[in-house]
Amino acid sequence: MNLYISSDMEGVAGVCAWQQVDGRTPHPEYEIYRRYYTREVASAIEGARGGGAAGVLVNDSHGSMRNLLLDELPADVRIIFGNRKPFSMVQDADGGFGGAFFIGYHGAAGDADAVLCHTYTPSAIYDVRVNGVRCSEATLNAALLGFHGVPVLLATGDRTTVEGIVEQMPWVRGVVVKESIGNFAANSMMPAAAQRAIRREAEAAIAGAATARPFCFEPPIALDVQFVTAAQAHLVAAIPSFERTGSRSVRFVHDSYPVIFKAFVATWRLGAQA
Repeated sequence: MNLYISSDMEGVAGVCAWQQVDGRTPHPEYEIYRRYYTREVASAIEGARGGGAAGVLVNDSHGSMRNLLLDELPADVRIIFGNRKPFSMVQDADGGFGGAFFIGYHGAAGDADAVLCHTYTPSAIYDVRVNGVRCSEATLNAALLGFHGVPVLLATGDRTTVEGIVEQMPWVRGVVVKESIGNFAANSMMPAAAQRAIRREAEAAIAGAATARPFCFEPPIALDVQFVTAAQAHLVAAIPSFERTGSRSVRFVHDSYPVIFKAFVATWRLGAQA
């Protein structure tokens, strides 16, 4: 089996503050936590290979999308590094993968107890729904993987995030590395313990992959986005085929989920500029 890994940083053990995950500023904690982030991804790869996975493609999906320490990953994996990818956190997820892992994921915008929760761009996105289903990044990304027939097998992060993913996709194995206390504090496992747990569950996830199934939305697919400000909705509503549905909200409908996903990427990239 070839494995796809979409990795994020807010769900890594110990993370509870933006300074720990923001590579744009010279905060000393970032260098510490990018190492923990890299080791969680490396642990997932090690466990997956113990379960029988072969080729691995890692998509660094956090912030600038160039955070992983490449010399701490196995030399034979491939990595997608850098930003402005058309399919963002699930770029190139259509390459014949037998399953996917979501490592270090976080909760959706508005979650009460999920550390650093947001949905793609916190300055622009207040709420996202597809066919009426409230979506986190995991939901949106899983549906693109599902379109290509790829099931999510493993998810790691805080309890709110992991339990939300498992509720939508009951076949996913989850690793809860911390208990969120609001949005800016956590009761966390030590990094080494989290890495051991991820390695163990990754192996089990690959071994049990036959019971998993792709997560999909049936067409016609309606994307409803609520922005933080009315100005953002006004700007995005100028895109052809977008309908203004409220002072801060727009709707886009299409039969193809990849088109829906790219439309969503356009909303938060454009909305962030408003």
